[in-house]
Amino acid sequence: MDWHRLFEICALTETLIVDEDGLYDPAHFNDRLLLGLKGTMSEAELHVLRARLRRGIVNKARRGELEVPLPVGFVYDAAGRVGLDPDRQVQDTLRAFFQTFRRTGSATATVKAFRTEQIPFPRRARYGPHQGETLWGRLEHSRVLWVLHNPRYAGAFFFGRSRQRHTADARLVSERLPREEWTALIPNAPVGYITWEDFEENQRRLHENAQANGADRRRSPPREGPALLQGLAVCGICGDRMTVRYHRRQATAWPTYVCQRRGIAQAEPICQSIPGRGLDHAIGRVLLETVTPLTLEITLTVQQELQTRLDETDRLHRRAVERARYEADLARRRYLQVDPANRLVADELEAHWYRALQQVTEAQEIYERQRQADRVAVDAEARARILALATDFPRLWHDPHTPDRERKRMVRLLMDDVTLIKAGDGLTAHVRFRGGATTTLTLASALNAWQLRETSTEIVALIDHFLDRYADKDIATILNARGYLSGTGQPFQRGIVKHLRHSHGLRSRCERLRARGMLTRDEIARRLQVSGATVKVWGQHGLLARSVCNDKGEWLYEAPGPNAPVKMQGRRLSDRRSGLVLSDQPNEVQYET
Repeated sequence: MDWHRLFEICALTETLIVDEDGLYDPAHFNDRLLLGLKGTMSEAELHVLRARLRRGIVNKARRGELEVPLPVGFVYDAAGRVGLDPDRQVQDTLRAFFQTFRRTGSATATVKAFRTEQIPFPRRARYGPHQGETLWGRLEHSRVLWVLHNPRYAGAFFFGRSRQRHTADARLVSERLPREEWTALIPNAPVGYITWEDFEENQRRLHENAQANGADRRRSPPREGPALLQGLAVCGICGDRMTVRYHRRQATAWPTYVCQRRGIAQAEPICQSIPGRGLDHAIGRVLLETVTPLTLEITLTVQQELQTRLDETDRLHRRAVERARYEADLARRRYLQVDPANRLVADELEAHWYRALQQVTEAQEIYERQRQADRVAVDAEARARILALATDFPRLWHDPHTPDRERKRMVRLLMDDVTLIKAGDGLTAHVRFRGGATTTLTLASALNAWQLRETSTEIVALIDHFLDRYADKDIATILNARGYLSGTGQPFQRGIVKHLRHSHGLRSRCERLRARGMLTRDEIARRLQVSGATVKVWGQHGLLARSVCNDKGEWLYEAPGPNAPVKMQGRRLSDRRSGLVLSDQPNEVQYET
């Protein structure tokens, strides 16, 4: 198209075109036709050449002979064959990397392990002034995934894993292809850091750990929460993996296993929700019963793994010190070879030498500090604790200092998954062990939150008994004096007693007095045809029996009998108050003679 646009411009400007065959006028039809044919043939020739070159690259890749940029840890020898990097520190670091991932089970945990032990990780510079050199730095999460997804580390040759295409807005986009669409994949080469089986296992584990792959039956890695079956619980109704929710109860995180994936994706009701506290305890008991015959083997494995990890860490730090010393010696030799009179160069080389010596000191300090920590980790007391696993594994399992993440890793060593079915008042858990063995647990349904917070029936019975004589506030005082607490673990208050009365259908103090026939002050006043103030004075002086009916200080009076007080009696009592002798009994009615 650009070739023909050039013809149009030349024709408008009356410009001639010259090549090795002659002179052409684009404004002339015959000349323009001939130029168009030559352009089309030239473009076809370029296309054929490009296709031949591409076909040659593909054929060479399918034979595994194509030289492509190698990741860190591999180099080409003089004959063009792929070999391991001769740098022993690079080899040891990569082997420790794959061992750490196999042990921890997740990319994030691998990054944390390398940063905790302060182990640098290599990378090969592709661009810039250090192109082709091996640089060292902190391990990052993206780097972990890049290494784990690279088949080269399993000794496999691959080509055509990605494809580039242009979008509508002229951007170049690279997209990853499925493995079956790769141009070439030749596994099981003799040179690699892991086997092809290990690589496939790593891919499976990363797929299970992925948070955005949309897999309904995903097994997530063990995390810090107390849910023992996190990532292992399977819904017995729909077959999906169940997620975990936590809620606070009595200052503790309690798990609940919920099947909610279809509810979120398709707005359907959740299949089931199962409280996890009692279920986790039952699974722990099954684990202890199963692990008892294997404790000796587990003890030996743990001790060997711990010693291997410490030796590997010590070797990596020692390699780092050796490299720092080499860099410092190289900087020293460069400084000694420069002309002292050339101060511009000499000063820069001297500063570089000083920085290299500082790196030697830092590497040596890290090595000594880590070595001292490792020595403490494998002292006699630590070895004794490891050997105690053979006979005291239940104590380790119940030890509050054992992290929840480690408990869940122990569970995954023996169990593949647990299928949960909630029916009526019971729960059925089908446990599938590694190797194919199964067992079934039948558990009673856990109590709901309101049932756990419910006040005991003994306290409710006491409240019912006290309501015959006391109001709510007085009952709360009596219960607190006796050391009772509410269902939430709080001291009693008037409001709590009132709430318990309503929730259990207990009649209040006032209702009980009214049921016994006691009357209000106004009712007594109307019956005796006196004022309310007079009734109050009669009650204060014991002429009418009365009782407090609530926390507001309101009174109810017993119905007057045939000897009820009469009008003006209250005034006469007021006039002779100094000479009146009243009984000590508040319920005894006093009469004048």
